[in-house]
Amino acid sequence: MARLPLIIGMGGINAAGRTSFHQGFRRIVIDKLNAQARQETFVGLASLMNIVSYQQGTLVDVDGNTVAPSEIEAKFGQQILAGTLIRKIEKNHFDPDATHWHQKMNISPTDKYISFELLKKELPKPVPSSWLLTDIGEARVAVKIPEQLTITHDAYRDNPIKAAGQFPTGFDPAKLYKSRYQPRGLQATIFAATDAIRSTGIEWDAILDKISPDEVGVYSASIAGQLNDEGLGGLIKSRLTGSRVSTKQLALGLNTMSTDFINAYVIGNVGTTFTSSGACATFLYNLRAAVHDMAAGRIRVAIVGSSEAAITPEVIEGFGNMSALANEEGLKRLDGTDTADHRRTSRPFGKNCGFTIGEGAQFVILMDDALALAMGAKVLASVADVFINADGYKKSITAPGPGNYITMAKSVALAEQVLGKEALQQRSFILAHGSSTPQNRVTESLIYHRVAECFNIENWPVAAPKAYVGHTLGPASGDQMAMALGVFSDNIMPGITTIDKVADDVHDQHLNIATEHWYCHDMDIAFINSKGFGGNNATATIFSPKVTLAMMEKRYGAEAMQEYQQKLISVEQAQQVYRDNANNGQFDLIYKFGEGLINEDDIELTTDKIKFAEFKNSIALPTKNPFDDMV
Repeated sequence: MARLPLIIGMGGINAAGRTSFHQGFRRIVIDKLNAQARQETFVGLASLMNIVSYQQGTLVDVDGNTVAPSEIEAKFGQQILAGTLIRKIEKNHFDPDATHWHQKMNISPTDKYISFELLKKELPKPVPSSWLLTDIGEARVAVKIPEQLTITHDAYRDNPIKAAGQFPTGFDPAKLYKSRYQPRGLQATIFAATDAIRSTGIEWDAILDKISPDEVGVYSASIAGQLNDEGLGGLIKSRLTGSRVSTKQLALGLNTMSTDFINAYVIGNVGTTFTSSGACATFLYNLRAAVHDMAAGRIRVAIVGSSEAAITPEVIEGFGNMSALANEEGLKRLDGTDTADHRRTSRPFGKNCGFTIGEGAQFVILMDDALALAMGAKVLASVADVFINADGYKKSITAPGPGNYITMAKSVALAEQVLGKEALQQRSFILAHGSSTPQNRVTESLIYHRVAECFNIENWPVAAPKAYVGHTLGPASGDQMAMALGVFSDNIMPGITTIDKVADDVHDQHLNIATEHWYCHDMDIAFINSKGFGGNNATATIFSPKVTLAMMEKRYGAEAMQEYQQKLISVEQAQQVYRDNANNGQFDLIYKFGEGLINEDDIELTTDKIKFAEFKNSIALPTKNPFDDMV
């Protein structure tokens, strides 16, 4: 009997805000929220953005004035809306109107020599043989060069790409814990992992008391490592810019670091550790590994996700030179205007000219159905499976291919087998990759069109979170997961409001690609689809909490579910405590640097188990020959 992996918590951060309790989702569909949810969303965002702070039981603004929750939208609503979602790149990243670079200059003598003075220690080593040096005292030399000299000099250029999906204005994860000059992506990892864990309403130690310590897994990655100056970005360019390589840049730049940080500083994990990069499908690659390990009984609890903070001039120039990003001139041509609309740079399935980079960190907490039942964990969804297929032979490594047909068809076929035709045809929806490139809108929509035809699906809802938060690279399918959970919770289907209409070359005959948000009935199934560079295709089949609970009742019986509901009461009370704290900006990030170290002298080892003093339960060692029929 395969264990069913349940999502019992989700946390993170992207341009829409905090992930837990659907804050980011609700920012996207804010105009469709009821008054209570709308107020909570504005209060939570105001605290996240440090527009207000919680002091002695009340909210106060930066001037120290008391602000009631009901006043937040009226006083700060426009500031909050303007400081979230895709917008012009803010200068804490870099100045898109004056982006720093080094201008190469070939200098020739105007007379006989190029002449200048400098400190002796600043001379290149070795000194070129043609240079003429004169000691002028005080550790300085005069230099004469009788030939052309090539130098680089600080310069600034107008960047053609000016928008990105940035964390909400004013949010700085570095200030929430002792971040010690860590790359921004790892700072976001600590925030997102804490948000996910605390959102469950269950103490992590309480979970560990129920299981063996090796039944925990952490599955996470970034695509290119941490490309900020504190990571690989600084490592690669340090010598060329006259700086020194630090002791941390290489290690902290590795793409395993989001996994490693959670293991070492958040949960003290001694169980499974796993990192898989699959371009834009990285979140789903790691989710698949965790789901399969859980279904097989190798783990019982998992933290799964991805983190990426790649809004840097170098990354943007790299994608821009591939003509992959929406730039100023392309946007102006699309709209027939002299001014680009930075709020509408990402236009999935509409007339578009490229994607928009984003930053984000998204993590889910998985728990098998039996353990969730025993602990009364709140069910947000379940993961039936994740399918991954490559594209076969390709002309261009970045071009789309047939692999996504396989992943989508498998996912849809599985959903039909488990829940039946009616649920598939009437109560399923797609979270599209929706990158906002002209090629994607045609190729991805054609896949959905053909799958819909095959399975007799009409008016299939399609949502595309990249329209609002940009393409966060590794965590992108995590953004899709967050939107799926929001739809399950609030019955609001996000439209693609950044487009005026669906492009003429989109294959939408069987699809419902709305340009406005709309209220939907209860949905049973979400398909999270990702088409990554290099042929990294993945699709996940996600079941709603209602469906998941019905499946659990069929497996365990009504009496067991009644007991579960009683346990759920205290869990939901604990969730509400964190929800209130988080909305007031009280995150209490988990970062145990140098704490809880395992004393190796206290390890007890026998032939059938290993016991750590720091964990309640021991780890069983293999006691049977799994190849008995072969030996």
